[in-house]
Amino acid sequence: MKISNVAVIGAGMMGKMIGFVLAAHYPVGICDVKYVDVSAEIREDTRELSEQGIFTKEEIEDRIARIQFTTDMRSSCISDADLVVEAVFEDMELKQRTFAQLEKICGESCIFCTNSSVMSPSEISIDLEHRERFVGTHFWNPAHLIPLVEVIKSDATCEETAQTVMDMLESVGKKPVLCKKDVPGFIANRLQHALWREAFYMVENGIADAKTVDDACKYGPGLRWPAMGPMENSDLVGIDLTYNIHKYLLGTLADNHEPSYLLQDMLSRGEVGMKSGKGWQRWTPEQAAVSKANLRSYLVDRFDRTDNNKNDM
Repeated sequence: MKISNVAVIGAGMMGKMIGFVLAAHYPVGICDVKYVDVSAEIREDTRELSEQGIFTKEEIEDRIARIQFTTDMRSSCISDADLVVEAVFEDMELKQRTFAQLEKICGESCIFCTNSSVMSPSEISIDLEHRERFVGTHFWNPAHLIPLVEVIKSDATCEETAQTVMDMLESVGKKPVLCKKDVPGFIANRLQHALWREAFYMVENGIADAKTVDDACKYGPGLRWPAMGPMENSDLVGIDLTYNIHKYLLGTLADNHEPSYLLQDMLSRGEVGMKSGKGWQRWTPEQAAVSKANLRSYLVDRFDRTDNNKNDM
């Protein structure tokens, strides 16, 4: 299946930068219900990449020139698309309504993708006529800096659709991974929240405080994760050692099936994290700004020009 034109529905934080990513290789139509100055917002979000010489301003402008914005879903830049990525609010009814409209507007061979981070592709697509050409594509935020995109098969996605989307994502420099079954959390969020559950459990039970748990991750195994995932690491240390450790350790790990009671306690006090000044830790506005800036700086420093297809710009 050949992809020549792509479209994005929703020009918010994720949608506009998904459009920027796809514009590495394709003409892109972006649609939103209200006017958004997509070009200006993309320039601002990519400013660090140009300031550090990762992309020239001309390269960024070349991508922006491939993007057409519209508030009319029936515009040719949407209706003529071979693949559409939906990036609207995380509302099931809204997503289902959006795809019902798209199915009437786009060609019968058009592939539909939902960028939902948590909602079931099977449920989102349940009322579509051509469910075989529907798939989940979970871009991670910020979409232009994090290589991973999870491609999630619904209960009706055909193999050709999944492979076409995987190939398309590779062509724009992303690192797609295939989730073969539609399960809550897909792949990476299941891994992430399994770790969070254990982290919260340790704070709950006085094993360590929040900052210590974070430091243990950041300065220990977290340094290894970009180079070696858990399956590879298990092979490195040996299946025999892995088995023996699990036989001794697993029975002592957190196994709660409800959120930590500490989360409920914090919510009841209005302590919701950085935006309120207190969550697991206290945060001044300056500390919160530094934390966010450090993450973005780290991602920019790790940005691989080859992996992100800059030569096709």
